[in-house]
Amino acid sequence: MFDEVQISGDARFYVAQFSGYTSYNAARFSGDARFYMAQFSGEASFRMTQLFGDVWFYGAQFSDNADFSGTRFAAMPHFGPVLCAKEVDLSGAVFEVPVTLEIAAPRIWGARTRWESTATLRLRYTIVDLSDAVLSSPVAVTAHPAPFAVMDTVADESLLEGTESGVRVTSVRGVDAMHLVLTDVDLSDCLFSGAFHLDQLRLEGRCVFALTPTRLQPPIRLSRWTRRRTLAEEHHWRARNADQPHPAPYAADFYYGEMEMRRHDRTGTPPSERFLLWGYWLLSGYGLRALRALGWLAAAMLVTIVLLMGFGLPNDSPKQEVAGTVPPGGGKVTFEINTTDPQNPTGDRFTGERFEKSLNVTLNSVVFRSSGQDLTTSGTYIEMASRVAEPVLLGLAVLAVRNRVKR
Repeated sequence: MFDEVQISGDARFYVAQFSGYTSYNAARFSGDARFYMAQFSGEASFRMTQLFGDVWFYGAQFSDNADFSGTRFAAMPHFGPVLCAKEVDLSGAVFEVPVTLEIAAPRIWGARTRWESTATLRLRYTIVDLSDAVLSSPVAVTAHPAPFAVMDTVADESLLEGTESGVRVTSVRGVDAMHLVLTDVDLSDCLFSGAFHLDQLRLEGRCVFALTPTRLQPPIRLSRWTRRRTLAEEHHWRARNADQPHPAPYAADFYYGEMEMRRHDRTGTPPSERFLLWGYWLLSGYGLRALRALGWLAAAMLVTIVLLMGFGLPNDSPKQEVAGTVPPGGGKVTFEINTTDPQNPTGDRFTGERFEKSLNVTLNSVVFRSSGQDLTTSGTYIEMASRVAEPVLLGLAVLAVRNRVKR
């Protein structure tokens, strides 16, 4: 037990072995301290310790928990490589200078940590929680692909045998993501609610997100969503609304999830807005599903063609009639040219010729143009409706393609 001890000079603990519970709580290191290759067989606690000197834990191994909560790292440029069999608690710790942390541990608690300068966290075998961390400068969290090197050899990771070597981030709630960089980490369970500047969060390498869930509902009905990346919050929301346990991004996918939650929200979203969202989803998947919009466009064009062939095109093109009066004594003759009204179709309406004319009218309507084709009264209204609806569907398809490429 070394609680509240003050070490003003240099201290060396080369290859030291600490058995049982080791405590340096509220201790103060003013000089350099070296815990090179130290082994802690029991729980080790450096809670509320003040490290003003250059303190190294190079190659240190912890067989139990390692508690650095509330510790002040005032001068230490490098922490690790450290191997811990259980948990490394950094909650509430303060890092005042640029630092690189190399840690292999099943869990790291980084809640309420304060990073006053740049930092790089190289991690292995880790589930890390960064809730409410304060980032004043860029902080990078990266999955280290290979075992750490210790004294020109590979670190012994037998303490972590049976644990996946990847890195999972479970929470960045309350974090200003403007300064956060995540590289090659698993974000499938990560909670983002309450974070700031998420649009400036940097994701590098291969970051993994959860996919939309699939599930069976009685009576034996498969409920399927479009496969896309999702946030953990969407899984929680779907699970809560479906009254079942939740299963264990990128920008466009997250936007889709946001719109889905707004569409189904019966308390916070007004009915009129929910009605519009239902239409937006049905026609184009919130402007993200180009094939859906093109499908509706094709269906609308087909309906327009059928209606024009059945009711919109006259039997024959209207004929012009010339009428005039010749004065009895001769002289100037005045003629009037009139066009007969289009007659409603009779007989065989679905012919190749009528199909070609209907297709011409429909294609011009898609680009909001008039075909100049003679139409019946019904055909005029059909063309007007087509010139409004079909350009909208074409615009939604173009918007969906643009949004997918842009995001």
